[in-house]
Amino acid sequence: MLPSLTFLKRQLEGILRNKFEQGYQTSGYLAKLVQLPESYDAYLDFAHSLAAIPMRENWTYYEPNDLEEIWQECDPTRPLGQVGILNFKDSAKRVEAGFLASVCGSMLGKPIEVNPSLSELHQALASVGEWPLNDYISDEMLDALGRRHWSWYETARGKIRYVAPDDDINYTIMGMMVLEQFGEGFTKRNIRDLWINHLPISTTWGPERAILLRSGFSYLEHDREIFNHAEIEAWPDFLVQDTELCGAAIRADAYGYACPGQPALAAELAWRDASFTHRRTGIYATMFIAAAIAVAHVLRDPIEIISTALQFVPRRSRFYEAAQDCQQMVANADNWLEAYERINHKYANYSHCQVYQEIGTLINTFRFAENVGDGICKQVMQGNDTDSFGATAGSLLGVYFGSNSLETRWLEPFEDRIHTGLSYFHEQKLSRLTERMGRLPELLHTGQHRIQPSELYVYENTDMNRL
Repeated sequence: MLPSLTFLKRQLEGILRNKFEQGYQTSGYLAKLVQLPESYDAYLDFAHSLAAIPMRENWTYYEPNDLEEIWQECDPTRPLGQVGILNFKDSAKRVEAGFLASVCGSMLGKPIEVNPSLSELHQALASVGEWPLNDYISDEMLDALGRRHWSWYETARGKIRYVAPDDDINYTIMGMMVLEQFGEGFTKRNIRDLWINHLPISTTWGPERAILLRSGFSYLEHDREIFNHAEIEAWPDFLVQDTELCGAAIRADAYGYACPGQPALAAELAWRDASFTHRRTGIYATMFIAAAIAVAHVLRDPIEIISTALQFVPRRSRFYEAAQDCQQMVANADNWLEAYERINHKYANYSHCQVYQEIGTLINTFRFAENVGDGICKQVMQGNDTDSFGATAGSLLGVYFGSNSLETRWLEPFEDRIHTGLSYFHEQKLSRLTERMGRLPELLHTGQHRIQPSELYVYENTDMNRL
């Protein structure tokens, strides 16, 4: 049941790369790893020793993971309560629009989730007469691009018959479920239990897969009597690599949906979810997106929305520096292509899932989108992680533009059907799931979730996962 030594060595190599990016003095550690005897004891001792690596002396950033420390590093003038005027009926419609737009953005980007650049996409689309993008991806465009995601057979234009399974959509639904089950008082143990029940391991990647495996082991350890909450908090810090990638950021949407005009609450809930698997930039991006969606319910200026969301990010972090820099580039540009060129020139090294360039393109999309359909197309044309940030852009734009802001032509191919990658989740009508998502703001406000946070989670109608 133990992972192979080859796997452990690859994990440790990845963690060392991560730590160098985070400012640690890793010089000599890779050589030490290479020289280690191939044994579990040696690798585990080395893994434990990584906690003591000092920061480089010239490192100017300060990037906490603890929520209270994060708040201390954020703008002290950030709004802590309600922003704007709360209208539950309006917010419900905005959430519905956001979820539907997110689904469309995800499906639009799915066939080209192969880390393309804008230049590559421009060339391929123009060669088949489809630049600028204004519809789902065609077979002809995929041929011109020369590569395609394996899901193309159910996500390319003319082949779509339903919303295809996608991890971005899975996680938005999971966020909805955690709020339905436990309300705003949910814990990481609640998240763990929901993941065990609903997330097949094949639908997860990177830190999510590692933490899901650790969650499974914790079930085997009969933790009803011995569960240690401090231990679950520390899971991402041991033998988990790539904890700054965008896997947590794609879990932000439901918390922004549920907190209209309450960016502080949205960011806190997003922190609780993100810090289950991620660290530093991975957490901050999630808090930023949730806060942006929350204030998009009530504010009308895209730049003001982004500025407000940035108030919930530590000001001495790399994420804050990059996001603020991109915001300035976008604010000073005359059009989205000009802004993209500036962003890409500086952040091109951060591609698929690596957050910084993608957050810049999200800000770019939000400022220059003429409507929801135009916005998800602009996002996807900027490349990188096309389905994930197509989905995130859809959530932000749908909530911002509101009810009836998405042309029906984007929804018609789905035939009101959605196939998820979740276990024990049987809703297949997109319209019913959308209505359920739209109830989140009032549900969270009234506290009428089904199970109190202090209770143990028990999956309905089964004893198989009782704690």
